[in-house]
Amino acid sequence: MNNEQKENLHKLIDKLKDIDTAMMTTVDDDGSLRSRPMRNQQIKEDGVIWFFTGYESGKSHEIKQDAHVNLSYAKPSDNLYVSVSGRASLVKDRAKIEELWNPALKAWFPEGKEDPNIALIKVTIDKAEYWDSPNSAVVHLIGMVKATVTGEQYDPGENKKINL
Repeated sequence: MNNEQKENLHKLIDKLKDIDTAMMTTVDDDGSLRSRPMRNQQIKEDGVIWFFTGYESGKSHEIKQDAHVNLSYAKPSDNLYVSVSGRASLVKDRAKIEELWNPALKAWFPEGKEDPNIALIKVTIDKAEYWDSPNSAVVHLIGMVKATVTGEQYDPGENKKINL
């Protein structure tokens, strides 16, 4: 990874650090897309995002068939939206499960971190895109008025594509 990619990845991680939940999209057996909310457990500086899952879940089956996933993040209060494309794998690493374990997860894994169905989804980021706009309605209004008066296109904020 070159310096520009590292800088872009660091900026992306900084944007995601305060968003706890992603919509994870996987590919079903018939090729259709399926999405469900997933709670981030960890986002690493190396471009890896970790989630807990049931090893025998539908999403686990889908990831085994096709590792391509999309993670969609939104923080409407800050006008921040992020789309992450990557490859997912199922991991049953006991040390990593121990490291990431949170007692609240017992709601999904009644036997705790020793639950035989517990697994992790490791998503390695390939590409990402984000839209980050000023969150003030006044700033948006001023920008729109300026664009209308000057005839220049309205710039709602920062939009960036990242390839890793």
